[in-house]
Amino acid sequence: MGWIERHILLTPAAMGRVDRTAMEDGVAGHALMENAGRAVYRAIVERFSPRPVAVLCGPGNNGGDGWVVARRLRQAGWPVRVLSMVPRGKLKGDAARAAALWEGEVEPLEPARLAGAALFVDALFGAGLSRDLEGAARACVEALDGSGLPVVAVDIPSGVDGTDGSIRGAAARAVLTVTFACAKPGHLLLPGRTRVGELVIADIGICDHHIAAHDEGIRRLHPDLFAHLLRGRRPEDHKYRFGHAVVVGGPPRTTGATRMAAEAALRAGAGLVSVACTPESLPVYAAHLTAVMTKVWESAEELDALLADPRTTAVLFGPGAGVNGRTRELVLRILAHGRPTVLDADALTVFRDDPLALFSRLGPQCVLTPHDGEYARLFAHRGDRLARARLAAHECGAVVLLKGGDTVVAAPDGRAAICDHAPPALATAGSGDVLAGILTGLLAQGIPAFEAACAAVWIHAEAARLVGGPLIAEDLIPRIPRAWLRAREEAAPRAGRRSDDRTISPLYADTLSP
Repeated sequence: MGWIERHILLTPAAMGRVDRTAMEDGVAGHALMENAGRAVYRAIVERFSPRPVAVLCGPGNNGGDGWVVARRLRQAGWPVRVLSMVPRGKLKGDAARAAALWEGEVEPLEPARLAGAALFVDALFGAGLSRDLEGAARACVEALDGSGLPVVAVDIPSGVDGTDGSIRGAAARAVLTVTFACAKPGHLLLPGRTRVGELVIADIGICDHHIAAHDEGIRRLHPDLFAHLLRGRRPEDHKYRFGHAVVVGGPPRTTGATRMAAEAALRAGAGLVSVACTPESLPVYAAHLTAVMTKVWESAEELDALLADPRTTAVLFGPGAGVNGRTRELVLRILAHGRPTVLDADALTVFRDDPLALFSRLGPQCVLTPHDGEYARLFAHRGDRLARARLAAHECGAVVLLKGGDTVVAAPDGRAAICDHAPPALATAGSGDVLAGILTGLLAQGIPAFEAACAAVWIHAEAARLVGGPLIAEDLIPRIPRAWLRAREEAAPRAGRRSDDRTISPLYADTLSP
C-alpha cells in the first residue's frame, strides 16, 4: 500500500463492504478470522509474559476472533479461560467454526468470573457497534475498567463506536487495541481515542484494491499527506518565491493575537509577512516586530490597494479584529480579491446572524478555522467532529479546520483528516492564533488549502510536543522550523520497512519510525 494510503481510515460500514468484497473474490471468511485472531495473539505475546488470561467473547465475528486468540494462547502454554455471552451451540457461521476448535471449558459472561485473570482480551463487540452496551456485557466492561489490570481489545474496545468515537454506555480503557486492515475514525476521535491505548493495524489478507474501492476520503493526519509540498530554499531562490502573507491587524488593545500570527507565518516559511494596520495601532506593532513588516491603511480603499498587489499571496484576518460591522465589511472586501484567505475568530463570529453572506463569497482556496463555539455560530450541523467538519466544508465551499483535541480538516470535495498528534498542552490562550499564522504562511507559498491546513495542524502539534510540557502560545513560534523539518523527516521513505503491521502510539504517533 502506498505511503498516503497507509493512513486511510474506513468507517465500519465501509469496512464491512471491504470484507464482503474480499470474500466475494474468494477470500474465505474463516481465513480472515483466523488471521485476525493470530494477529491479536502475536501482539499479546510480543508485549506480555505468560499469565492467566480471560477472553471475553461476544456473539458475532468479533467474538469469533476471540475464540482464535484463546486457542492460540492455550497452545502456547498460557492459562486461558473463555467467557462467552452466548452458549457455544448458538453461535453461527465463522464464529461457530472458530468456537468449535476450542477444546477447553466455556464459562458464562459474568463479572464474578473475571476474578483470577491477570490479562483480559475484550472480544465482545467490534467497531460496528451501534447501540449502548447493556446487561452482562456492560457489567463486565465496567468491571474491566475498574480492575486496574491490562485489557487487550480486538478491533476496538467494546462500547466505542468505530464511526464517531462516542462511548456506547461504557468502554474499558485498553492498553492495546489490534484492528484489521485499516484504522477506523473511532480509534482517533474523542472520547474513543482515550480508550484505545496502543493501536496496531494488522494485515489479515485483504488486498489493497479492495480497500481502495471503498475509500471514503478520510485519513489519519500525517506528514505523508503534505510533506512533499514543503519546499526548502535553493541557491537561486529569492523571498518572493515563497510568497507574501498579509495579516490584517486589529485595534491597539488586541495586537498580541496579530503579532503571534504574523511571526508564526514567517517562521512557517513565507518569504515576507506584513501586518496591515491602522495608524493608531502602528506604534505597538512597530515596537514589537522586527522581521515582520508593517503596512498602514486608514480607509478600506487603502487596504484594497494593498491586497490588490499581485505579490500578496495569502491573507489572514480575524484574530483580535473585534466583533463589529467594520470587521464584517473588511471580511467581504478581503474575499473579493480572491486570494487564499484564512478567516479565524472574530472574522467568523461577525456572520453569526447571516452565515450565507459569508458562504456565498468563499471558495476552495479559503480556510475557516473555528473552534466548537465559533462553529455553532455559523453551522447548524450536529454530531461528531468528523461529520460536522465535512458537512460544514460541503455547505460553505471552503476548507474547514475544526479545532479541538481531535482536530479535523475537511475539504469541500469530501476529503478529511483527523489529527491524533496534538498534546493537551495546546489548550491555552493564543494557541489558535499561532495555528492560523502557520496556515497563512503555508498558503502564501502556494500550498493548496487542504494540504496547507493539514500541514499547519501537524506542525503546530509537533511544535507543542517539542516544548515538552506546559506552554504559552509564544513558546510555539521558535519551534516551528524544527517541527517543519520533523514533518519532512517523518515522510521520508524508510528502507526495510515492514509492509504488514503498523503501530500508532496513544498520543504521539511515529508510524514511520524504523
